[in-house]
Amino acid sequence: MRINRGSSRTTEGFLRRRSSLPMWMDLSWRVGLVFALIAVVLLLHWVGRDGLKDNLDNHISFVDVLYFTTVTVTTVGYGDIVPVTPEARLFESLFVTPIRLFVWLIFLGTAYSLFLRNILYRWRMARIQADLHNHIIVTGFGTSGQEAVHELLARGTDPREIVVIDGSEAALELAEAQGCNILCGDSTRDRTLKDVAIHRARSMIVSAGRDDTSILITLSARHLAPRLPISIVVRNEDNELPARQAGATTVINPVSFAGLLLAGSTSGKHIADYMADLAASGGRVKLNERFVSPQEIGGPLSAITTGLGVRIYRDDRPIGFWEPGAQQLQTGDLIIEIVESDGLGTGGEPA
Repeated sequence: MRINRGSSRTTEGFLRRRSSLPMWMDLSWRVGLVFALIAVVLLLHWVGRDGLKDNLDNHISFVDVLYFTTVTVTTVGYGDIVPVTPEARLFESLFVTPIRLFVWLIFLGTAYSLFLRNILYRWRMARIQADLHNHIIVTGFGTSGQEAVHELLARGTDPREIVVIDGSEAALELAEAQGCNILCGDSTRDRTLKDVAIHRARSMIVSAGRDDTSILITLSARHLAPRLPISIVVRNEDNELPARQAGATTVINPVSFAGLLLAGSTSGKHIADYMADLAASGGRVKLNERFVSPQEIGGPLSAITTGLGVRIYRDDRPIGFWEPGAQQLQTGDLIIEIVESDGLGTGGEPA
């Protein structure tokens, strides 16, 4: 599991693949390679032992060659045994020195892989977690998840306020390239959701690709964050009710929505166009949700000046603009209004 924060442009843009070797095999081949290099140097030192001099007893034994090999491969030597012939000194300079550097690189790489990298990842993860406040969690970065993030960014959301959770490294690379925070993990597990500070999140989008998985994620998220707004995508109409019972605030069925657009288009060629206009960030108009202002309390929904009021939510109960309840706004009402979009209209001109 890893969490990382991207920037406004692609970072770490290289292909990453988890090693297929277990840790003990990875460590074993590194150790074996070091011993193989030492064995080669030992053999060549033994063959050319006449070019060495022992300052202690002027006799070069196998133990002396073994000692000299290990010392020269791991360090620069102590001076008790030294190469004295030009050939021996050339061998130490051109052959043993590169091997010495290579062995040290193996040691450092092993230390980084086994210890330093984990410490670095934990430190970076702790920093990012501390900065996560009022963020948006997106679980699943398939087609729906990617479209949701693209729309959020088009609406002006800072990519650093978005956390994408997925088990696919390829999907996470796409999210990271857009500057989002990413976490490789299983969203059905409490630990994964706690790692992205779900208790401090603004909202959550669930699009796992399978209805049963999405509902399980919603259940896990709801018991960790009882008041978190959760939007879930389901493909089967039969799963809409279980999704709501699991704690989803909003349940979206893309198949049903497409059916609504198709059905609307039969009643008028511009109805589907206007519905898509409302849903997209680049349309001429957009839907806005806000709380009633103190100045609007007591007046009708039709009197608001910020947009065209179409619905009120009072104690989670929807009230249409034609109903009696919309004739007098109350404290705590949520207003759904149609407002002018900041984007470009379909004709390419400002709305």
